[in-house]
Amino acid sequence: MTIKVGDKIPNATLRYMTAEGIKTITTDELFKGKRVVLFALPGAFTPTCSKAHLPGFVVNADAIKEKDVDRIIGLSVNDAFVMDAWGKDQNVDDNILMLADGSAEFTKAVGLDDDRSGIGMGVRSRRYAMVVEDGVVKALNVEEPGEFKVSSAEAILGLL
Repeated sequence: MTIKVGDKIPNATLRYMTAEGIKTITTDELFKGKRVVLFALPGAFTPTCSKAHLPGFVVNADAIKEKDVDRIIGLSVNDAFVMDAWGKDQNVDDNILMLADGSAEFTKAVGLDDDRSGIGMGVRSRRYAMVVEDGVVKALNVEEPGEFKVSSAEAILGLL
C-alpha cells in the first residue's frame, strides 16, 4: 500500500556518509518534531535525477528553508558511498542530507518502490517529493513513470 497524506512515516533505518564514515539514522530521528522536505529519485547519477531533480533542490534550498523547513532530504536506493559522491558532484554542501536506502527498506515501506530488474537496474524508488511535519505526511507528489513535473523543487515550494 502506498503512503498517503495524513499517514505517519514508517520506521526505517537509512545511511549517510560523514567524515568519520557511514552513519545510520532512523526515520524517527529524521522527522520527529521537524518540518522536512524529502525528495526521492530512481538513482544517483542518472540523467533526469542529475540534470534536473537534485539540481533544482540545490538551487532552491535557501528558499525552501525560508518556509520553516528544518531539513531537506534527498533519498535514493543507492549506497552511502554513491550518495556521498553524487552529493559532492552536485555541490549539495550542507543544504541537503543525502540519504542512502540501499536495501530499499524505506522505499518499500512507503510503497513507492519500482522493480526495474527487467532493464538491469533492480529495485529503485519512484520519483516523488513529500512534505512531512512531525512524522506525518502533509503533502505527497508522486510522478507518473517517465515524468518529472510534480516532484520538482519549484512544485514543492508552491506547496509550502
